[in-house]
Amino acid sequence: MATHEIGTDGPAAPGSRVTITEIARQAGVSVPTVSRVVNGRSDVSPKTRARVEELLQRYGYRKRPTSSGTGAALLDLVFNDLDSPWAVEIIRGVEEVAHATGVGTVVSAIHGRSGDAREWMRNLRARASDGVILVTSDLEPVLHEELRILGVPLVVVDPAGSPALDAPTIGAANWSGGMAATEHLLSLGHRRIALIAGPPRLLCSRARFDGYRAALEGAGLAVEGSLVVPGDFHPESGFDGCNALLDLPEPPTAIFAASDQMALGAIEALRRRGLRVPEDMSLVGFDDLPEVRWSAPPLTTVRQPLAEMGKLAVRTVLRLARDEQPDSPRVELGTELVVRASTAPLAP
Repeated sequence: MATHEIGTDGPAAPGSRVTITEIARQAGVSVPTVSRVVNGRSDVSPKTRARVEELLQRYGYRKRPTSSGTGAALLDLVFNDLDSPWAVEIIRGVEEVAHATGVGTVVSAIHGRSGDAREWMRNLRARASDGVILVTSDLEPVLHEELRILGVPLVVVDPAGSPALDAPTIGAANWSGGMAATEHLLSLGHRRIALIAGPPRLLCSRARFDGYRAALEGAGLAVEGSLVVPGDFHPESGFDGCNALLDLPEPPTAIFAASDQMALGAIEALRRRGLRVPEDMSLVGFDDLPEVRWSAPPLTTVRQPLAEMGKLAVRTVLRLARDEQPDSPRVELGTELVVRASTAPLAP
């Protein structure tokens, strides 16, 4: 993707250096559209191309030489963190569709820090990305507004909260997944069912908790506060949460961990105490990451279509880049309970 001359932020006069943003403003199109014209891409209407090219010629706009000169499309894939196999599954889905359609991807992590997010935005402007896929992350309102002004299409995957922009979102059926996990344990005779919850700031965490609560209430049981412990989706919090549950005067007989990584941490906590899964404790996770099929024992979990979410995000953002609207602005893909060997009927 070519980089471009940088000029002043105000209206440009003929013969002055001009920004790609100013060209887009005067042409009444998005920055990615101007970038596609500059790079000789074919996916621009003849009328729009003519208007942009007239402005480029009027201002003597020049793109800097690049090593590739391919003019290929480019997408930004932005995570809060990249330290989880969960993120790898999203990336796998994105890369599969991007590669098949000749689109490049830039993967970034902003770590929830304002400085990192602003640095990413500066880089985004420099490379004139065709679209952004934002995964379980929040951007400051000012950065959302800058994306809007730049005209860069945005799709949010597994939104952390309500998107600040009217952007399409792609998620999973977290509520029904949490309910299915809990109902499975209820069907095995368990009544003291604990939850190692995810971060409460995330919509997916709250939905999984609500599904857990709905299943208990459907069985005539109330949520017992001592049986709900906090977690952050990482193994260490599953380990700590399981230990806290085992220290209760009356420990649970089953645990629903709101992520596979926390379930794996819980398995290790049980092992260190000489307890067996599922003989002494039934355990259900959430995600169906590839490695849980090989855990000891293989983990019963709720399958979340992470790769499919990534694939759909690419297709959606590319439609937006072509000025087409998605079929639905809010997509929720189904989840599925996968029963393996980590759950068993309550022992007499």
